[in-house]
Amino acid sequence: MNLRRLKYFVKIVDVGSLTQAADLLHIAQPALSQQLATLEGEVRQQLLVRTKRGVTPTEAGKVLYRHAQLILRQCEQARVDMEAAGRGLSGAVSVGLAPGTAAAALALPLIRTVRARHPGILLYLNETYGTTLSELIMNGRMDLAVLYGGKISVHGLSFLPLLKEPLFVVGPNSMPSPPDQVPLRMLGEMDLYLARPYNVVRRMVDEAFAAAGMVPRVVGEIESASTLKAVIADGLGATILPASMAAEVVASCDAWQCRIIEPVIEAPLALCQSDHLPLSEPAQAVKEILLELVTGLPHSLLAGEHHAAS
Repeated sequence: MNLRRLKYFVKIVDVGSLTQAADLLHIAQPALSQQLATLEGEVRQQLLVRTKRGVTPTEAGKVLYRHAQLILRQCEQARVDMEAAGRGLSGAVSVGLAPGTAAAALALPLIRTVRARHPGILLYLNETYGTTLSELIMNGRMDLAVLYGGKISVHGLSFLPLLKEPLFVVGPNSMPSPPDQVPLRMLGEMDLYLARPYNVVRRMVDEAFAAAGMVPRVVGEIESASTLKAVIADGLGATILPASMAAEVVASCDAWQCRIIEPVIEAPLALCQSDHLPLSEPAQAVKEILLELVTGLPHSLLAGEHHAAS
């Protein structure tokens, strides 16, 4: 297999059409079909199935597509690293930051520090849900991500614990405020707006309630931070959030926050990366900056430690 044929194959799968892929690659369709046939001959497998709507990969094609993406990405990174040798670090680095977490506070300092130290690095920040971020890293499409989780090992990923955020109940001032620290058992009758059950924080809340022989009274499931703030501001109910997000909601509207105790519930934030794809030199530099910034956050697990790039 040569790299050019792999590149052609990935483009065909991406667009789902030989004709469109040929146009995008600026080659004749018969020539592209011949390259595909040669590739299928080399691997002794049918890679694509032609349908009325275009082409779709076979099971063997899906496997090759995943590997081809990683191979092409590593080759491109090798080229970038060689060009960067002997001069300042340069190249693209992608970092995912899970919304509604302490990771959001890292965005601006990260941009500032990377620009000051490594102006040649093009930093791409993606704020989306942790499950999406981990999939992007697993597929080789993102370098690093800061997200909740890491307690359970996931094939293809490694997690470095960064901090543990205590959970708070947050409610509007139109609702009676519990004490500054509230036992979980006092929340059983409270109308709650929480994330969907697959969300890490929601799972922790459900597990804590279940361990106490209770079920949270969930009256709505909301993933949007702005909608959640609006619901609290409107006095429709309360929510349970990590410390950073709780403080943000309270600052945005007429609301209170109380730390949950008995038991204390802590959401683990971790740095996620591939466990088999090496980081590029620019990504290593950004990782080191991330670890430095986390050291200064409340509840950090890295305080006082020196972390060498690895």
